[in-house]
Amino acid sequence: MRRCLLFSARNALSLSRSSSRHSLQYGFHTTARRLAKRVPSEVEKRIADIPIERFRNFCIVAHVDHGKSTLSDRLLELTGTIEKGGNKQILDRLDVERERGITVKAQTCSMIYNYKGEDYLLHLVDTPGHVDFRAEVSRSYASCGGALLLVDASQGVQAQTVANFYLAFAQNLELIPVLNKIDLPSADKERTLTQLRDTFEIDPTNSICLSAKTGLNVEQLLPTIVEQVPAPTTSDGAPLKLLLVDSWYDNYKGVILLVRIFDGSVRAGDRLISLATQNEYIVGEVGIQYPLETPQTVLRAGQVGYMYFNPGMKRSKDAKIGDTYTTVGNAKKVQMFPGFEEPQSMVFVAAFPTDQGDYTHLEDSINQVTLNDRSVLVMKESSEALGAGWRLGFLGTLHCSVFEDRLRQEHGASIIITPPSVPFKIIRRDGTEEIIRNPNDFPETSFIHQHIADVQEPIITATIALPEEYLGKVIELCEANRGIQESLTFFTATQVILKYEVPLERLVDDFFGKLKSATKGYASLDYEDAGYRSSNITKLQLHVNKVSVDAVARVIHASQAEFMGKQWVKKFKEHVDRQMFEVVIQAVAGKKVVARETIKPFRKDVLQKLHAADISRRRKLLEKQKEGRKKLRAVGNVTIESSAFQKFLAK
Repeated sequence: MRRCLLFSARNALSLSRSSSRHSLQYGFHTTARRLAKRVPSEVEKRIADIPIERFRNFCIVAHVDHGKSTLSDRLLELTGTIEKGGNKQILDRLDVERERGITVKAQTCSMIYNYKGEDYLLHLVDTPGHVDFRAEVSRSYASCGGALLLVDASQGVQAQTVANFYLAFAQNLELIPVLNKIDLPSADKERTLTQLRDTFEIDPTNSICLSAKTGLNVEQLLPTIVEQVPAPTTSDGAPLKLLLVDSWYDNYKGVILLVRIFDGSVRAGDRLISLATQNEYIVGEVGIQYPLETPQTVLRAGQVGYMYFNPGMKRSKDAKIGDTYTTVGNAKKVQMFPGFEEPQSMVFVAAFPTDQGDYTHLEDSINQVTLNDRSVLVMKESSEALGAGWRLGFLGTLHCSVFEDRLRQEHGASIIITPPSVPFKIIRRDGTEEIIRNPNDFPETSFIHQHIADVQEPIITATIALPEEYLGKVIELCEANRGIQESLTFFTATQVILKYEVPLERLVDDFFGKLKSATKGYASLDYEDAGYRSSNITKLQLHVNKVSVDAVARVIHASQAEFMGKQWVKKFKEHVDRQMFEVVIQAVAGKKVVARETIKPFRKDVLQKLHAADISRRRKLLEKQKEGRKKLRAVGNVTIESSAFQKFLAK
C-alpha cells in the first residue's frame, strides 16, 4: 500500500513538473491571447471611431515656473479626462516635483475632445522647463506636431523660453503663443506681446491670453489646437514602424516603453524586433495614458502610447531612446529613424553613505532611482576617509540636487555628497586625449610638465535674460567668473539678453544662485555646451600633517587656488579635534602651499611642581617636553572622524 502511495506521489510530482514546464513555455502566448481578446471599454470604442485626420499631438514648452503643469490640469478637466477640483498638477508624479513646483520628467496624457460634433484624440506632453532637463524636451518634440509656447505675462520672455523656441522651430513644429497668469496685478500683456513679436517674429494677434489657475479663457485653447496643429501622417499598407520616445521601470512589468506609432499598428501578442539591438520581444500589453496607464486592444498609426513585453524587458539599458521597432520579418523593409544622442554628464559628484553599514541599502536605492533616470552616470569609487561609495554624473546642478532629494525622500537614504566637479580634457604629447572626471585622477604638476601638451576645461555659452537696471551687476558677475562676452541685445526698452562664454567649473559653483541674488530673482539663465578651451588648471588638495586627504580634492583655475585654499583650511580646522601633538592643515595647489592653519596640541604643565628660581631645571624640562612632542608627531596619526568630513562637505 505504501509503495502504491509513493508511486502515486511521484507520478503527481512528475505531472506537476511537466505541467509547470508546459505553462512556462506557453504561458506568455496565453497571456498575450487573453489580452488581445479583452472587452473594449467605452473610451476605447470612441478612439476606434476616430480617424488619423482627427489626431493632434502637441506639447507645452516654457521657462520653469510659468504654469505648464497647471495648464495641463485645466485641459484635462475641460476634456473630462479628470474630475474638476481633484488633485493639483496631476502630471507631476514625483514627490520632489510637487515639493519644488517644477517638472523633472516629461509626462504624457491622451484626451478625447468633441469639437463641432466630432471626436478628436489629443495627445499632450508636459515637458520640464529647466535647462538641465533639455534632453527630455528635445525627445518630446519627436512625437509632436505642434507646441504651445507658454509665457508668463508677469515675467515676460525668459532665457529658457528663447531656447525652447529655437528647439521647436528646428523641429518644424506649429507654434501657438500662449500668455499665462494675466489675472496677476503685475501682468503686462502689451509688453509680453511686444517681446514675442520682436524676439520670435510671431504675430501677437494670434496669441491666447489666459489664466491657467482660474481657468480664464482656457476653453479657447482647445479649438485653436484642433485648427492649427497638423494631424500626423502615415503610409498606407506600410509595415509597423514605431519610435521609442521614453521609458520607465516597473517592478512587476519590467521596462515600459513610451512609443509613437508612425506606420501600421501594434497589439498584444505581436512579435517585435529592435533595429538597434536586434532583440526580439512579444508584446504583453499596449495602452494610452488616460491619465494613468489604460490598456487598449491596439495602438494605431499617429497615436502615442505605452507598451511592455511579456516576458518583460529587464534592463533599462536595452530600451535605447530613439530606437525603431517593427514586426519580426519586416526589419529589412523599415528604415531606422535617426537616433537621439544620449545626454552627456556635465557635473560629477562623489557620494558616500554616512555609515558604511548602510552601503547595500544605498546601492539598492541608487539603482532604483537610476532605473527611471537614464541620464545619471554611476561608477564605483572608494575613499580612505569616507570608505566605499560612487561617482555620479549629472546633467547639471539642479539634476544633482533633485537626485539627492529623491534618495532622501523616496528611500530614506543618509548620504554624503561632495562638491560638484566637471570633466577636464588632457592632451598628451603623443596626441592622445583623455577625459578626467575624478579630481583625484588629475595628474600631478611634474607629470604635466613632462608628458602633457595641453590641459583644457569645458566651456558653456550662457544666455541671460534680465531687466536693464541690473545689467551692470550681471556683467560684473560674469567677468568675475572668467566670462567672455559674446553679445548684448536690447529686445525691448527695458529687457536685455546677454550672451557670455563661461567656464562650466564656475557655473556649478552656485553661479545661478549668485545671479538670482544680484538681480533680485528677475534674471533667467539658459546654457549650452561650447566645447573645451585651454586653461591654466591646477589641482587643489588638503593636506593634514603632509598627508593628502583624498575626500577633499578639486580641480580649479590657478587664479582661484589661494582664495579657495584659505577658505578650506579655515573651515576644516573647525571640525578637526585637537591631538597630543601639533596638527598642520595645508591647502596645496600643485607643489605650492597656498594656505595653512595650525591646531595647537594639548599641553601638560611640566613646571607645575618646580620652584620658580630653578632656571636650569626649568629649561631642561621644557627641552625634554619639546623633544617628546617631536617624536610623538613623527609617529602619531591624526584621527579625523567621518562627522568632520560630513560637516566640512555640508553646503
